[in-house]
Amino acid sequence: MGIEDDFYATIKLKTGEEIFAKVAASEEEDRTMLIVSNPIIVNEITGRKGVVGYSLEPWLKTTTDDMFILNLEDVLTISESSDIEMIMMYQTFVREPLDKGTNKKNITKTMGYVSNVNDAKEILEKLYKSS
Repeated sequence: MGIEDDFYATIKLKTGEEIFAKVAASEEEDRTMLIVSNPIIVNEITGRKGVVGYSLEPWLKTTTDDMFILNLEDVLTISESSDIEMIMMYQTFVREPLDKGTNKKNITKTMGYVSNVNDAKEILEKLYKSS
């Protein structure tokens, strides 16, 4: 029995689920197991101009466990990640505990990007003319 070094990876399961986690492979008798730490699901947040960000959520929402064992036979594919931005988002998510019930936020205009220059100019001109 041996455990390989940890690495970050995206794992596509045969069920269709796609998770990102810190992974270690372990050989036990005649099969290979993956030990995944704090697996998360990454969702794209899209706006009018395409992808504007990502939301992260735990893979399993009704448990407080942070390590899971996957049988390699249940994995469709695995891709090691060296994407620093993704790894940093993952590490931040793992470090900051979720407050139950307050982790869902709707995107509002007060959070940042409101419009492009032409749209903003048009809105401001309408406001100016109506005053």
